[in-house]
Amino acid sequence: MTLHSFQDGERFIASSTGLLQQAGITLTVGYDFDIYKEVLTAARPGHVLGMPFDPALHEMNKDNAFWIVGHNEKGDIMHTQAMRMLDLKGNTLAEHLRRSFIEFPPPGVDIDLQRSRYRAGPGAQRIAGQVCYHGEFWVGATPREFRNAGLSSVLGRYAFWQAIQHWNPDYIIAFMQNSVVFKGFPARHGYMHTEPGTLRWFLSGQDTPVEGFMSYMSSDDLRFILEMPLSDFVAQAA
Repeated sequence: MTLHSFQDGERFIASSTGLLQQAGITLTVGYDFDIYKEVLTAARPGHVLGMPFDPALHEMNKDNAFWIVGHNEKGDIMHTQAMRMLDLKGNTLAEHLRRSFIEFPPPGVDIDLQRSRYRAGPGAQRIAGQVCYHGEFWVGATPREFRNAGLSSVLGRYAFWQAIQHWNPDYIIAFMQNSVVFKGFPARHGYMHTEPGTLRWFLSGQDTPVEGFMSYMSSDDLRFILEMPLSDFVAQAA
């Protein structure tokens, strides 16, 4: 694992640390996804860990994956998210996902794979190189205080900063359901690009699909976002 640093990231982490301390939130970064699975069982009993981060399906370690868990000042788990490097084997993301999109289904539901499909947008056809997948984003325990403080912007950018420190990826991608995107989550989180109509999942026995966008950031986008003053985003999200 190679650690990278740059001045703007240092300014970001200094600002975010102060905001998190004010909110009474402590973040922990880990690499053992068996431990992460135990954390989820305790904090979110009804949640099923998504396939992209299931340690039974993927070999994950410090070199290719990490998770973030947040605790509030009472010690309760109130936040999770995770990132993992994808092995594109020299292909574009579009080529990779045409074969492997079934590895990114909504968790905890029975999918009809025969009817489900992936549609590559123009961004996916350009994306290549070192690509990081971002998922498992959740906030609980004290959602009202969390939203009012505008800290979802801080948490999203904190994961971006960690990805740069760990891998300095060419791109970060995430899949989000339409309902989440329409509520403005990608913008609050910091994503600069979204592609509609990327995924269409049919649940077994149902005719109405679950549809989703792909959100993505290039390495230049990441640095641009981290250069922007956090106070601007926190004020807008409050």
